[in-house]
Amino acid sequence: MPKSYRVAILGATGAVGTELIDLLATRNFPLESLKLLASPRSAGRTLSFRGETLPVEPVAEGCFNQVDVVLASAGGSTSKTWAPKAVAAGAVVIDNSSAFRMVPEVPLVVPEVNPEAAATHQGIIANPNCTTILMTVAVWPLHQVQPVERLIAATYQSASGAGARAMEEVKIQAQQILNGQDPKPELFPYPLAFNLFPHNSPLNDQGYCQEEMKMVNETRKIFSAHDLRVSATCVRVPVLRAHSEAINLEFKQPFPVEKAREVLQTAPGVKLVEDWSTNYFPMPMEATGKDEVLVGRIRQDLSHPCGLELWLCGDQIRKGAALNAVQIAELLVEKDWVKPREVALSQ
Repeated sequence: MPKSYRVAILGATGAVGTELIDLLATRNFPLESLKLLASPRSAGRTLSFRGETLPVEPVAEGCFNQVDVVLASAGGSTSKTWAPKAVAAGAVVIDNSSAFRMVPEVPLVVPEVNPEAAATHQGIIANPNCTTILMTVAVWPLHQVQPVERLIAATYQSASGAGARAMEEVKIQAQQILNGQDPKPELFPYPLAFNLFPHNSPLNDQGYCQEEMKMVNETRKIFSAHDLRVSATCVRVPVLRAHSEAINLEFKQPFPVEKAREVLQTAPGVKLVEDWSTNYFPMPMEATGKDEVLVGRIRQDLSHPCGLELWLCGDQIRKGAALNAVQIAELLVEKDWVKPREVALSQ
C-alpha cells in the first residue's frame, strides 16, 4: 500500500476550501499530489500550498482520474453532479454538502462519535451540517454514559455558515450603520449587522426550517437513535465566524453536573471552558481558529430533575466543516478504508 494519496479539493477557492488546503498542510496529511478544482469562473487563479503555487483547475470530465480522495465543498447541486463521477473514476468522496447526508447507504460521520460508520462507505461519505457536528461532539460522550432521551438545541450561527461573501457583507453593513446609512442585504434576506433573525432556510408544514431539521435528522442518524426526540431553533447572529449553541438534555435518570464535567474534561475534540467566579464561558471569538469544541456552563436544569444544560462554541469553518472532513480522510488512511486507485482496479 502506498503511504501517500492523491487528493483533490472540489470548491478550493471558497471559505471551506481554503481551510482544507491549510489543514492538509498543517496536519501533514500523507499527500502524493494535490489538485485544486473549482467552477470555471475561478479557473486560472492560484493558491499557495506548502510554499508552492498551485493552479485552480475547472471541474470537468476526466478531472478525477488518478485521484484517490476528493474533499468536496462546492454545494449540493455540484456534488450531485460530480461526486458519482469521481467515484466512478476510483476516488472516495468526502462531501460537505447536504446532498447525500440522509441517503441510507451513505455514512454520515463525525470521527469522535461514529468512526466505524466510515468503513461502510460505497464511495461517498457525508460530512454533517456544522451545527450538528459541534453538538454531537459535545453530547455524544454524555450519551455514552447515559442515553439522552430528549435534546433541545438553540443555535446562534455566524455569518461564516453562508460563506466568505456573507462574512464580508456583515462587515460592510456594520460600517454602513456606523456611517448613518441603511444597511443593504444581498446574500441574507435582512441586515445581519447589529441584528439577528431566525435561520432563513425553507420552512416545512410544522414551522421548522431546513437547518433545524438537519439537526433533528442528522443527529438521529449519527447516534443510530432514530427515536431520539430532538428539537432545534436556529438563529443567524452578527458573529463573523464560530457558531454557539445552548443545549438542553433530558435523561431517564438524573445526570450529576460533576459527572458530566468529568466526562467532558477528557472527551475527544472537547475543551472544557468554565470559570464560574468570573462568569467566563465559551465565546465565539475564542473558538475561532480552534480545532476543539469549547463547552461550558454545565448546570442542572431547574425545571426537570433529569435535565442538564450546557453551552458550546465551535469554529464553523474548521471543525464544523473542513477539519471534520480532513479527520474523516485521516481515518480512512489510518484504517486502510480507502484504497489507492491502482490497487482498487487490480482487485
